[in-house]
Amino acid sequence: MKQKSLNKRLHEARGNKNDDFYTQLTDIEKELKHYKKHFKNKVVFCNCDDPRVSNFFHYFSYNFEQLGLKKLITTCYKNQQMNLFSQNKSEKAIYLEYTGDKNKNNVPDPKEIGIKHLKGDGDFRSKECIELLKQSDIVVTNPPFSLFREYVAQLIEYNKKFIILAQQNAITYKETFNLIKENKIWLGVDNGGTKWFQVPNNYDITTESRKKVEDGKKFFSMGSVVWFTNLDIEKRHEDLILYKTYKGHEKEYPKYDKYDIINVDKVSDIPIDYKGVMGVPITFLDKHNPEQFEVLGIANSARWIGFECYTLIKGKKIYNRILIKNKRI
Repeated sequence: MKQKSLNKRLHEARGNKNDDFYTQLTDIEKELKHYKKHFKNKVVFCNCDDPRVSNFFHYFSYNFEQLGLKKLITTCYKNQQMNLFSQNKSEKAIYLEYTGDKNKNNVPDPKEIGIKHLKGDGDFRSKECIELLKQSDIVVTNPPFSLFREYVAQLIEYNKKFIILAQQNAITYKETFNLIKENKIWLGVDNGGTKWFQVPNNYDITTESRKKVEDGKKFFSMGSVVWFTNLDIEKRHEDLILYKTYKGHEKEYPKYDKYDIINVDKVSDIPIDYKGVMGVPITFLDKHNPEQFEVLGIANSARWIGFECYTLIKGKKIYNRILIKNKRI
């Protein structure tokens, strides 16, 4: 039997609500340690989480005082049960509000966590959840990957700061890439390595390399998963160190058929002395400093300035490329 593609499986999972891909606390800690200065006196909203068992809620509630938060709000889709892998069958949902440790035992006790009932199902697009969104300053969560475009559009519409997870291929979405090009969103910090997400023990994973079991818990790797944000981070202002030159090594940088654009196969091979347009791997965005490079477009998708651009070299097509220019030359 032919295996289903990863993207198709994820879309089916979202549609069937078999989409409980739980982010590990270690991955959350690795990323959020770079944003601590942004959280002081802010309202954080986790609007795609089972609130009583979410690792996002765990991180923010246990670090509430250290981060100087004002309030933590967490909502969940179609769930009122305290169960990590609920069936999401309830037509109504709950949300939690936490405003800090009241009894000074350094633990977010149940009595300190306000459990409130929603009239609806807790969908992030519902009027109730939008009202909670309006109250928040920063949204942090792992949203439904199949609804990523709609999810980000809502955050932009309501002018919210955010730190969210998504598959790397979301970079190539027209809506996402336009926001990247306009410097309205960018990649976070911890985008390397494999991220494992906890799934129900009965979740079917046919590819052995994408699954593992630890302490009786099943985990699933969904390929390249990255963080997206619009909060300023130090990494965004670090120059990409260049050491190769174009002059004298022109044969290493062939041009695309019909276009005056050179191809660069590795981010580390970007030449320091080339002033024209370069096609570089999508992973470049993990190193992008907008003060050093200008992002012009993306090839193989007809999204550039004024004309279509396809990465053909002597008739052979290569992978998608981000089109950039060095601002320093």
